[in-house]
Formats: sequence, structure tokens, C-alpha cells
Amino acid sequence: MENDWYEAGHVAIVTGGSRGLGKAVARELLARGLHVVIDGRDEAALAAARDELARVGNVIAVPGDVADQQHVHDLIASARQLRRLDLVVNNASTLGEIPLPRVEELSRETFERIFQVNLFAPIHIMQHALHVMRRSAEGGTIVNITSDAAIEAYPAWGGYGASKAALEHVSRVLATELDGTHVRVLVADPGDMDTQMHRDAIPDADPRDLRDPADSARALLRAVAEMKEAYVRVRLADLVPA
Repeated sequence: MENDWYEAGHVAIVTGGSRGLGKAVARELLARGLHVVIDGRDEAALAAARDELARVGNVIAVPGDVADQQHVHDLIASARQLRRLDLVVNNASTLGEIPLPRVEELSRETFERIFQVNLFAPIHIMQHALHVMRRSAEGGTIVNITSDAAIEAYPAWGGYGASKAALEHVSRVLATELDGTHVRVLVADPGDMDTQMHRDAIPDADPRDLRDPADSARALLRAVAEMKEAYVRVRLADLVPA
């Protein structure tokens, strides 16, 4: 049973938890009794999310940018204060520039920012999270949110897609390095959701064609609970009931 996997008192970090998929995942985890640490760059939006989620369970909000090394240390420190870390969801991402530029127009500054947030920050978080997870006999699970742009060639998605493709490969390598431990790695492609990021990227998309992030969040939690291997890649759209 899915809910049997999520034990009250366990601890999760969800980056980008102030809105969209991140907030939806945090809500689902809180409803299952977990303590959840969230973050976000927009302090006002994060405070509003904290107040909303606090009505569901114990949430800690840490304002900041995942590309900031000290902020990552603060996130991990919040989990350490709760004396364990069972789940990390690397959800925070950036498109880099709106409208999305074609490769020939992609500036070095934009490309570097995309990789700082979408690749280097998750790696940094995973490195520090592993120190905490390995202390527990139960281990833990690392979830990296990816995109179909990591495997499909969409015009103007070169920067974002490249960063997610790199994150997927790092995830596969990490899973092989963790062989024999109790730490697992899941890569989740959420597909098209009704989020601000999707509206920024594709402003003319029909909202009726986009899924509610809450549906994707529930699908993600099911995927984590049903993992049978050390590494799994899932398309959440395939797990959402029609």
C-alpha cells in the first residue's frame, strides 16, 4: 500500500515548494504525516505557501536560491534539526530566459544560470543529503524532476533540455554508485501541467489540456512508494488516472 511507505515523522526536502508541483508534493507529504522542508526564491510567495501548508502539517520554509551554496547548507541543516532525511525532491528549476531563445541566440550567462539551478544545485543537494540518509538503516529516496525536453528535440528548449538531460545522466550514474546501499534514485517527468513555469514557456497553451499539479504530485508519491529498483525513470502522465 502506498500510504504504508510514508511514515509519520519522516522528513522530506522539496525544493521549489512555494508553488506548482513543489507545493502540491509538499501538501501530499504533509497529509501523510511527514515533516517537510520547502524553499523558494520569492519570499512573499514562500511565506504564503508556508501559511497555507501549515494548516496541513509541520512545514519549514527556508527562503533562498538553490544555486546559492549556503542556502543548500541551510536546507540540509533544517533536516538535521529534525534528525533524519528520508526523501529529497529536487523540483526547483529555471527556464533561464523568456521567451525561450534558440540555441544560436542562447547567451553564455543564460546557459550558465540554467545549469547552476537545474544541474549543479541538485548535485550539491544530493551530495549533502547522502551524508544524512546513509546514517539511517532505512536509507532514503532522491527524486529529480526532469522533462520530456531532456529526450526530445524541441526548438528553443536547448538550454533547459540540455540541463535536464545532464541531470538524468547524473542520476543514473549516482544510482550505480549507490548500489548496495538503501538509497534509491527516481527521475520523474511530470509532463504538461497548469503551472506558472508552463505558462511562461508556452503562453498560448490551452489550460484545458494541462494537468492539475496535484494529480502529478499524487502520481509521483505512488511512483516512489512502488519503486522496486535502485533507479527508475517515470512519466507521471502515465500514472495519472484518465
